[in-house]
Amino acid sequence: MSRVGKNPVAIPAGVTIELKGQHLKAKGKRGELQLMVHDDVIVAKEAEGLVFKPRNESRRARMQWGTARNLASNVVRGVSDGFTINLEINGVGYRAAADAKMLKMQLGFSHDVEIPIPAGIQIKAVKPTEIEISGADRQRVGQVAAEIRSLRPPEPYKGKGIKYSTETIRRKEGKKK
Repeated sequence: MSRVGKNPVAIPAGVTIELKGQHLKAKGKRGELQLMVHDDVIVAKEAEGLVFKPRNESRRARMQWGTARNLASNVVRGVSDGFTINLEINGVGYRAAADAKMLKMQLGFSHDVEIPIPAGIQIKAVKPTEIEISGADRQRVGQVAAEIRSLRPPEPYKGKGIKYSTETIRRKEGKKK
């Protein structure tokens, strides 16, 4: 029995859910998101929220049960509150600046790195060394953050590079004389 799947997804005030077969559409103050629920899972809208059940007792249906519930929970939370990931830039001369369409970063290369900001994602340079990425779709926010981090991942000797604000870098000891 799935511990995650048996919990209903609560629908907060201001969020409307449309359910047509396996197609789930959520609309809220942060936008509109859609989700196709796997065929092995039954989804129903009830008084306590969205309820998920496996269609049969196969291993695949039980695996998809909790997954479908969590994906639907992310959609509902995304359209109501949204998701935010913070990145920190460490290094001498490393900095970032964001405008409406482009994120410009100086990361120690001979050129500035420019990244276009995708639709549905907001990027703010809170400080020259801090970037805030927010949006309604959890997967897209995480993907954009991972792509930005991959431009200059943190290195273990001095800790220079781009890291998540929650990440801790395992530091190594340098050469000894």
